[in-house]
Amino acid sequence: MKEIYLAGGCFWGTEHYFKQIQGVVNTEVGFANGETENPTYKEVYTDQTGYAETVLITYDEQVVGLEFLLNMFFKAIDPVSLNKQGHDEGTRYRTGVYYVTEDQLPIINKVFAEQQALLDQPIAVEKLPLRNFYTAEEYHQDYLDKNPDGYCHLPTALFEYARKVSPTI
Repeated sequence: MKEIYLAGGCFWGTEHYFKQIQGVVNTEVGFANGETENPTYKEVYTDQTGYAETVLITYDEQVVGLEFLLNMFFKAIDPVSLNKQGHDEGTRYRTGVYYVTEDQLPIINKVFAEQQALLDQPIAVEKLPLRNFYTAEEYHQDYLDKNPDGYCHLPTALFEYARKVSPTI
């Protein structure tokens, strides 16, 4: 199993989206690349901790590849928006790809270059090694499964798309 950490705005919808993709075996929402130890959601919400709402994605690379997951990530975000996705604003909602091994970087760079070629503004997505990650409180885990009518900045059609698309490795 491999891991990648993706910050795509509010982690409720980002997690639910990636859970639909064949080959994603586990997701966990939390906070990445901040400045304090063991932050709570209430602390992160102040935008004073430096954390981004992030989803840890564990995937089976025999079923789905990192390149595919990253291209799916770009379908779910506004890549030129800084610290804002949908109606959610603040540094905690910034977008980012946080990698855990150096061998992931060439794939990440390839996808960023391909995505940048499609845009007329610079990509505002962070591309950094993972410094730290703290799991969010239990009520945030699988939030949209527990609260099907809960808030989400992503359109429901995107979840259906993720469920139906065939992954590539």
